[in-house]
Amino acid sequence: MTEKTFTDGLIVKRAENAPDFVLCNVSIKVEDFTKWMKDHQDKGWVNISLLVGKSGKPYGVKDTFKPKEETKKEPLIEDDLPF
Repeated sequence: MTEKTFTDGLIVKRAENAPDFVLCNVSIKVEDFTKWMKDHQDKGWVNISLLVGKSGKPYGVKDTFKPKEETKKEPLIEDDLPF
């Protein structure tokens, strides 16, 4: 498992008495979060996963998921067919 890269300048909160349709509240310290985004961007994008720790408190981490590249298959040539 890869090491988590925690977000700087991003605070995720969930009020206990919030209605079900409120997922969470996010507070952003612009200077810190802007620097963090610039340092961790890939082609102009930063993906962040909002998670819940063992303590029950939500937090943000950089999402580093990369789909596996599919191998390119050679097209079948008619001479290769068994019929």
